[in-house]
Amino acid sequence: MDVALVYNVKKEESTDAAATAQPSSPEQHATHTQTQLSPSADAFAEWDTIETIHAVRDALSLRHSVTLIEADEQSFEKLRSSRPDIVFNIAEGRFGASREAQIPAMLEMLNIPYTGSDPLTLGICLDKSRAKEILSYYNIANPKFAVISSLTELLSLEFPVPAMVKPLFEGSSKGIFDSSLVHSAKELTDQVTKVIEEYGQPALIEEFLPGREFTVAMLGNGKDLRVLPIVEIKFDSLPQGVNPIYSYEAKWIWDQSSNPLEIFECPATVDDSLKTAIEELCSNSYNALRCRDWSRIDVRLDKNGRPNIIEINPLPGILPKIADNSCYPKAARMAGLNYNEMLNAVLDAGLKRYTLL
Repeated sequence: MDVALVYNVKKEESTDAAATAQPSSPEQHATHTQTQLSPSADAFAEWDTIETIHAVRDALSLRHSVTLIEADEQSFEKLRSSRPDIVFNIAEGRFGASREAQIPAMLEMLNIPYTGSDPLTLGICLDKSRAKEILSYYNIANPKFAVISSLTELLSLEFPVPAMVKPLFEGSSKGIFDSSLVHSAKELTDQVTKVIEEYGQPALIEEFLPGREFTVAMLGNGKDLRVLPIVEIKFDSLPQGVNPIYSYEAKWIWDQSSNPLEIFECPATVDDSLKTAIEELCSNSYNALRCRDWSRIDVRLDKNGRPNIIEINPLPGILPKIADNSCYPKAARMAGLNYNEMLNAVLDAGLKRYTLL
């Protein structure tokens, strides 16, 4: 089939864009906060490296003809003129709280099939509070939370600590630093202020869950939905004295492919009861939020050992190197799928959903 791979490339690699994609200017890669603040250190954490983009292209090219299209201002015209049979979508989008929905919305307007979740699900999952509201409606466990949209609201804020403070509309651990776990009212106020001022968006405050943390890769749809082997995040591998959270520092600074942390265990060492509880929790969340084809779901245990959803990632990270410690490929390998097989399984799930396979 004729497959278009639609992506966003990290800013520092934009000049290395693939031959079939036009490089973007630095201005086109500005941060996506509503107030157009200066880009933060983690501004492009969601976007893929050119190495990842090429690895995905090469995997899909084993069975299909693949064209690369960067998700920029020209993408709509490129998609309209090329009209691929299906789009393999890994684009994170560029501006606003609904940025992950931009490419799928274009594709629906053009009536072009694509892999992954639809615009509504992508928008809801990126807005963490909306996702939590839906999970709560279905009695799916997740931490208690509050949303603070302005500094004025801080005057009446009362929330028990310890607590986690996150930007409301981010992924890939953006805005989640070691300092995001707060232990006092002053730290809470300072961290909420930082999120509002530096990210130009509301802050999500969540009850801190003190238990073990897991991430779970989901593949497929309906009766074909698979829960891949559970990955545990082992916080005892982090530098001494830091908080037991999977922060931006843990994900992108302390853990490097040249010197990887022994931070993951896959499959996780869990008893049958906990394994079943986590798998059921993730399957119920996947279906409640109407995810499609694939997702990665983050889970943490509360003080009673009960699993809770802490985040849904309908566009999971897929770094190709084993040393990169990318969780979705790690779980797939443990399930018997190498990198190329994993990506083609995602594409097949999309093709089957459209009855193209």
